[in-house]
Amino acid sequence: MNKATSMALRAIALPRDRNHLLNLINQSTILSHLNQTHAQIIHNGHLHDTIIVTKLIQKLLDFNAQKQAKLLFANTDSPDLFLYNVLIKGLRHTPFDSLSVYNTLLRKAELNPDNFTYSFVISAFSPFSSSVYETIAVLLHGHAVVSGFGSDAFVGSALVDAYTKFSKIRIARNVFDEISQPDTVLWNTLLSGLVKNSCFDESLGVFRDMISKTARLDSTTLAVALSAVAELQRLRDGMMVQALAIKVGCHFDKHVLTCLVSLYSKCGCVSTARLLFELIRRPDLVAYNAMISGFSCNGEAEQSLQLFQQLLSSENRVSPSSIVGLIPVFHPFGRLDLTRTIHGFCVKFGFASNSPVSTALTTVYSRLNELVLARSLFNELQEKPLASWNAMISGYTQNGHTEKAISLFHEMQELDIRPNPVTITTILSACAQLGALGLGKWLHRLIKKESLLSSIYVSTALIDMYMKCGSIEEARRLFDAMDERNAVTWNAMISGYGLHGDGKEALRLYQEMQEAGIPPTGATHLSVLYACSHAGLVEEGERVFHSMIHDHGFEPKSEHYACMVDILGRGGRLEEAVEFITKKMHFAPGPAQWGVLLGACMVHKDTKLARLASTRLFELDPGNIGYHVLLSNIHSTNSNFSEAASLRQAVRRRGKTPGCTLIEVKGRAHVFTSGDRSHPQSGEIYATLEQVMGKMKDEGYVAETVMALHDVEEEEKEMMVKVHSEKLAIAFGLMMSEDGDDEIRIIKNLRVCLDCHTFTKYVSKISGRKITVRDANRFHHFQHGECSCGDYW
Repeated sequence: MNKATSMALRAIALPRDRNHLLNLINQSTILSHLNQTHAQIIHNGHLHDTIIVTKLIQKLLDFNAQKQAKLLFANTDSPDLFLYNVLIKGLRHTPFDSLSVYNTLLRKAELNPDNFTYSFVISAFSPFSSSVYETIAVLLHGHAVVSGFGSDAFVGSALVDAYTKFSKIRIARNVFDEISQPDTVLWNTLLSGLVKNSCFDESLGVFRDMISKTARLDSTTLAVALSAVAELQRLRDGMMVQALAIKVGCHFDKHVLTCLVSLYSKCGCVSTARLLFELIRRPDLVAYNAMISGFSCNGEAEQSLQLFQQLLSSENRVSPSSIVGLIPVFHPFGRLDLTRTIHGFCVKFGFASNSPVSTALTTVYSRLNELVLARSLFNELQEKPLASWNAMISGYTQNGHTEKAISLFHEMQELDIRPNPVTITTILSACAQLGALGLGKWLHRLIKKESLLSSIYVSTALIDMYMKCGSIEEARRLFDAMDERNAVTWNAMISGYGLHGDGKEALRLYQEMQEAGIPPTGATHLSVLYACSHAGLVEEGERVFHSMIHDHGFEPKSEHYACMVDILGRGGRLEEAVEFITKKMHFAPGPAQWGVLLGACMVHKDTKLARLASTRLFELDPGNIGYHVLLSNIHSTNSNFSEAASLRQAVRRRGKTPGCTLIEVKGRAHVFTSGDRSHPQSGEIYATLEQVMGKMKDEGYVAETVMALHDVEEEEKEMMVKVHSEKLAIAFGLMMSEDGDDEIRIIKNLRVCLDCHTFTKYVSKISGRKITVRDANRFHHFQHGECSCGDYW
């Protein structure tokens, strides 16, 4: 018999009191020690002592010995409410076991659940993103209300946490508002939930309310507020929170300092972030990760690698978050080799299967257009969290693979994975690119069902989708109904009006935005200038450009200068446009400026300036065949057919992007190319087109053939323009419409040609139909034989 066994036997032999046994339970560090103590409890006759049994069950659950804990509970004669609560809380990682214990408690007439019971059982279901778990949480919420705990702060915290995890922000706010005296924990729960749902502006509004109601702030409050400010990159607001942290004595809290490191890093002040990092006496892993990520997100990959090596040699162990911070997500271009090296490190040390690491690598590979590698990583993940789905959907959307993005979203829906605001905004962007209004409307219904419309980011993405799908009235209704709008929301509306050629409404909104106290951004001014250029508002555009520089302090970028050249050029002030390019720009003009000048020369048929612009363009961007096509068209309109033919030969050798048009009918997209006969209903389509053409000619339509090839007969020229893709799509739309009042919407990948523009005006007149055309530049709304662009495009 060895010494340890002898001591164990003596321990069992001696009678023990309650306190001694409780101490033995507390001191147990492994399950085998706890089992020995359990044997002593039985030997000493304390198995019916509720206090000892409760402590033993609690410790068993700490060791994840759930089966043993449940068996011990089942053999307890008269468990009290405290023991029920201990077991419900301890089984939170297996929520249906926790629910089963709760249901057993409900059947006990002598016991009633209290606020702790409801808090624990609701918390068991909140970490899981599934409609089943959400339904159970809602039912438990109802039980709590009926039992009189609907306004309890402890239950409220669990409910707010659950609803924010289910992205039910409005319901979470309603629960919070029902609690008359929220404590700091409840405030923090709401703040944290809003930040996790990307509701950063709203979270800062709650933070301000918390201060105004003199609620007690702690380090968690300040850290969450700093996280929101960091995501919005509002350094000034962040410095105010930092001052508040100093005032309440939390500035040197390790968690607060770490959030300050993140704030300054995300606002581009990486040197200040490094100084704050050095204030942390013994940086923990989270602090290291924040600083590594700070260097990485500011493009300082070498510094990030050095600090990572320092972390490797410290007492801290590298975590998946360390790797995520190291991966160059924000500055991926030119970092493919580094990304592959990090990927190799992850495979070697077992991090590749970690979902945040895999998601970060997927994001970088997507941004580098390495979509095969990105999809491979995504497919290899056994358990795919929502962030991974978002990264892959976003990767497809950003690289123009909108059909794949939408297909992946449908797959996600079939697996009952609930979308969050990031998912919705990404897929709405895909709909906007594709012009898939039907899918966009379905998403709008889903957003209402999931209570996501309160997210300013979702509402803004929805507005953008409706604008880019041609439904400007619906976009405006959404905009007017919003309680809160940020700069991005205003920009979406202003940009949308510009895209639809309504420059005056864009200018009105620009003025209203400033009156509402929202400072315009560089993107705002670009959208307003674009709107002015497409509406012929030359003087207004000049005023906006001047105000941008002198009133708002913005240094114009290349795109702002290009818009001003376009405004002057389209307005017929071509010489001023040339002077603007050559004398008023603060840097050498590029393809953007010369390109819009060439476009203006096309509008005003100025061959001389077109040669000047095209010479510069062929030097700066020799690979872009679009400029050759445009110059060829200018020569054709001036009957300089030999020059036009020479340029067209160059275009043929290089290969021109073929024109195609998409029309959505009954939820299905149909794509046509010029002269297309591949559609199964092509015979009917061409017959409808012939019928429409006959009616149009009776109304005075004459084909615009000036830009067709000069060396073919006029009749052949008419046939060439007659079968352009947009004409086939419109004919199909007329043929398939069941209701004569239906609007026809088509999307063209190139700029609509002069003849197709004239054709569509005539179709709208003879059919009495509204036709919306989105081409590469803008929207055209045809009705009663007129176009919204006023033939100015």
